[in-house]
Amino acid sequence: MHISGLKNNIRCPTVFSCILLFGLALLSSHNYSAEPATQCQDWQESTVQLLHSKRSADLCTLMQGKPVLVVNTASHCGFTRQFAGLEALYQRYKDKGLVVLGFPSNDFNQEANDSSEIADVCFKNYGVSFVMTEPVILKGPESLPLFRHLSEQTSAPQWNFNKYLINAEGQVVGYFPSTTEPDSSRLINAIQEIL
Repeated sequence: MHISGLKNNIRCPTVFSCILLFGLALLSSHNYSAEPATQCQDWQESTVQLLHSKRSADLCTLMQGKPVLVVNTASHCGFTRQFAGLEALYQRYKDKGLVVLGFPSNDFNQEANDSSEIADVCFKNYGVSFVMTEPVILKGPESLPLFRHLSEQTSAPQWNFNKYLINAEGQVVGYFPSTTEPDSSRLINAIQEIL
């Protein structure tokens, strides 16, 4: 008797040995790990619309098992120039696993009303290549669960361009206010520690 359809034909002398070999072949074709898969946390369970796009992204997929820098942004703010530094930071560390997520918001009345204008500022003016979403709410009961969690763990956004650093295990390890530039040694050292 033989079993075909697997990588190699299996020849076996009895039906029982064929069943045993078939079962072993199936087990070996799967990648079983002794460690359970990492589960996303409740605050990561959101789908966000990507900026000026019909596509959406699952925050769990974007963040799970990765070091992440979350930034709330605005297009008409004195700190908007930080997009250039954030992009440089992303380019410097993306190959080491760093994910940068930008969340435009009009919570401080400095964001454009039109997503195409926000996209122009981010993508054309500053060459942003990291993930940017459509505008979100940062504060209050209607805020994105991610920002509710960040606020509980550290501080609610006080202005645009607050930076929150999350390690690969999903722990918030740092909060950096608007005045912390993306190239500050304090932020860079914190990023390097979790890579």
